[in-house]
Amino acid sequence: MVRIADYPLLLALAGALISAQPSAPADGIRGNVVSVAWLEQHRGDADVLILDASPAQIYKARHVPGAIGVDLFSWYGIQERTVDEMQQLYQSWGVSPAKTIVMYDQGGTFLATRLFYQLHYHGYPTAKLFVLDGGLSKWLERGFAVTNAVTPAPPKGSFTVTTVNESVRARLPEMVTASGDRSGSALVDALGPDWHYGEVAPFDRPGHIPNGVLLPSADFFNADKTFKSADEIARMLKHVGIRPEQQVYSYCGGGVAASVPFFALKFLANYPNVKLYKESEMGWLADDRGLPYWTYDAPYQIREATWLQFWAGARIRAFGGTQVSILDVRPAAAFDEGHVPFAVNIPAAMFRSHLDDPTAIAATLSAAGVDPSQEAVVISGGGVTTEAALAFVMLDQLGHKKVSLFLESMDRWTARGFELKKERAAATAAALMSPMPYTAGRGKDVIVGDAENATGLYPTIFVAAGKAAPAHAPAGTVVHVPYTDLLEADGMPKPAKDIWNILAKAGVSRYAELVCVSDDPGEAAANYFILKLMGFPDVKIHSTR
Repeated sequence: MVRIADYPLLLALAGALISAQPSAPADGIRGNVVSVAWLEQHRGDADVLILDASPAQIYKARHVPGAIGVDLFSWYGIQERTVDEMQQLYQSWGVSPAKTIVMYDQGGTFLATRLFYQLHYHGYPTAKLFVLDGGLSKWLERGFAVTNAVTPAPPKGSFTVTTVNESVRARLPEMVTASGDRSGSALVDALGPDWHYGEVAPFDRPGHIPNGVLLPSADFFNADKTFKSADEIARMLKHVGIRPEQQVYSYCGGGVAASVPFFALKFLANYPNVKLYKESEMGWLADDRGLPYWTYDAPYQIREATWLQFWAGARIRAFGGTQVSILDVRPAAAFDEGHVPFAVNIPAAMFRSHLDDPTAIAATLSAAGVDPSQEAVVISGGGVTTEAALAFVMLDQLGHKKVSLFLESMDRWTARGFELKKERAAATAAALMSPMPYTAGRGKDVIVGDAENATGLYPTIFVAAGKAAPAHAPAGTVVHVPYTDLLEADGMPKPAKDIWNILAKAGVSRYAELVCVSDDPGEAAANYFILKLMGFPDVKIHSTR
């Protein structure tokens, strides 16, 4: 009878982390997953050990004949077991170095992958660890036998934990550093959008770890609960901006669901640097420092008065510490009545009239003393206005380092006890900021010239942003989400959980190239701003005018 160890490909990869495709699809082996057909053929082999990670009551109802019930939740918890305790558990399951271990759950979930991670962490050779593709669901779909008879306890296994693989486990200090390093690190949030955006809030605060990228564990499975292909997983990761050269950290609420992205990235998509943060959000929130926790994905796109008064104020400027340019896009008359100190006035009409001429916009910004290497804070008088949003988009298009909106009104500014200026201070601001020449260029592919010429990794969805659909809507999938539906009465963005529910109900998918359209480009820009605030990875605008 053919055994896994007989496959030349697997022998060649022994001692390495297996992630390559099998030599032939008929083998039933893909990376570290095996098909139900393979298991049906080999489940009687003496060197194959089958572990069912499902809760005990599910195991007792029905399971693969010969499977040992190990009930993940009977041994996994907040209080971590010692290495000796885990070794005794492994041995009680019959785990021995010569065994090829196939583990499963109900399919499309995270119990088997968490068991896989545990054995991998404690040094069991990954060449002998496999997850059943599709789990019990796929097994039943194929009509293979199940039983409710408890498998007799196996002979005590001989596996001993001689090394602990700390290279695949993240600890809190490393996570704190990674959260602030968006270039070299990527944090994968394996929970659902309801949790990520704060609708589900089992802890003391709603939301997610800052800069966590929403990639729910369910997204890694096909409709039949088998794992997606390596190519599809790689496409998902590229879409959300996660690169193979980054150090990737997978987390969830308590360290179980996070095992699915960990397994899929490392053992199917061949991403070399992947760790699991076992303590996950419980560990993050339990820290005495009160670490930050977000509901929006990019809350730094919104600035409030206290922040702006300090970081763009006279005291910081006197010490040469400001990294902020303030752009007030209100009409000149409103600006002259009172404006935030050090703001420069670039009326929104300039941005609107030069949508197709970034050179003209760059020249105006340069003359006003706006430094492209600093954060640009856009002021428009209160809330997410079409004027502020359009400036946001154009600065994004130019490749400005960082752009945000100041959403409070001038009345609110003065109510906080901050002063307004009436003189025009563009020259003074320019001198204090020591501006660099503002070089025009397409920093990002934000504005779509041909709305029907898709450039994204996923199909295009056109998001109509006005009260009515555009007069000349592009051909293709169009969903209608008026930008005003995403805002409160005062123009502030609605809570992240409410925005997500509105977008999901309308059919706005994260796995799409989203092109915001409207007869008014400012309305399209407003939806662009909100979608970026929510962390949607591929967003563009197109004006139908």
